[in-house]
Amino acid sequence: MILPEREILALHRAIVGIPSVSGNEAELAGFLEERLRQRGATPIRVGESLLALHGEGPVLLLDTHIDTVPSVPGWTRDPWQVESVDGRVIGLGSNDAKASVAAMVAAFLAFQEVDLPFTLALALVEGEETKGTGTQAILRELSHLTIEAAVVGEPTGLDVAVAQKGLMVLELATRGDACHAAHAAALGATNAARLLARDLVALEEIDFGPDHPYLGPITMVPTQVQAGTARNIVPAEATAILDVRSTPALPRSEIVRRIRERVQGEVRVLSDRLLPAETPASAAVVEAARRSLPGVRLYGSSTMSDMAFLGAGAIKCGPGRSERSHTPDEYVLEEEVLDGARFYTRLIGAYAELRDPAANAAFLATVAR
Repeated sequence: MILPEREILALHRAIVGIPSVSGNEAELAGFLEERLRQRGATPIRVGESLLALHGEGPVLLLDTHIDTVPSVPGWTRDPWQVESVDGRVIGLGSNDAKASVAAMVAAFLAFQEVDLPFTLALALVEGEETKGTGTQAILRELSHLTIEAAVVGEPTGLDVAVAQKGLMVLELATRGDACHAAHAAALGATNAARLLARDLVALEEIDFGPDHPYLGPITMVPTQVQAGTARNIVPAEATAILDVRSTPALPRSEIVRRIRERVQGEVRVLSDRLLPAETPASAAVVEAARRSLPGVRLYGSSTMSDMAFLGAGAIKCGPGRSERSHTPDEYVLEEEVLDGARFYTRLIGAYAELRDPAANAAFLATVAR
């Protein structure tokens, strides 16, 4: 039975009021564990993440995060003193992603007494805002099961991301000859900063091929540049960090090869673990989302989430709006939280019907109670 609206909203306000900046999720995890147990679920702790299972067979995973970023300058109130003003719930994490937490908990609990043709899994994870450690630990815990589909709870306005860009972090380094700046010309010293500047200009001309239909072009942006140790010394080394947002259109190795082909400096891969993800629009989980919200928009997301660890078969969608995330006086609308709970509940039912048409009767009976 789906939770009453007032209970969903009370749960949302309660969890927003518990500080859970990344690395400090224990109190909130304990609170949610107790609430799930009170409702008949049997969650387990995986670090400071929670995992609850219901049913048997391949897994439909509901995955969202309980951690938040630290508060940013500009808040006009205590970030954890939750206020509800004219239907607007204000507090750190209210939008990203505790609206999804409350909505997914409500949807999961709606099916506690229903026989499903799959395993419904609820993962409320730590560390998403930092390194995605929570979801990775949950996936290890579920390694004995087949994850057939996943729904990642993030504030998307209930639009459905069927693809997400990956992230590669590269370092471009050039080498020169350190010497006194006054003697550089006479000595013919190579200036690493100038070499790096030429390489950065050369990178403007790189061709990563055609746009991805949902994600658009592969992008590469220099974000940090460093050279020199003193104002009067020719730099012996210069470096630039390159932020590369990848798509499934090119393998990561080919992206690196094309960059190396254009520059004189050395290109080092600092991180390439956040892979691009794409789920076919024909997948059952996408069809379930469409049935749950007719006219829903499918799109590709350039921002990161734990969808990076879930690959094909995952979608990203949830209540709230991405542009409110990580802002002063972050908020979400109460109606958005409730819409999220309804959407996730309908999605689970639609997914059950797609896998087993006879399951629809059980779903309707659950929602009607």
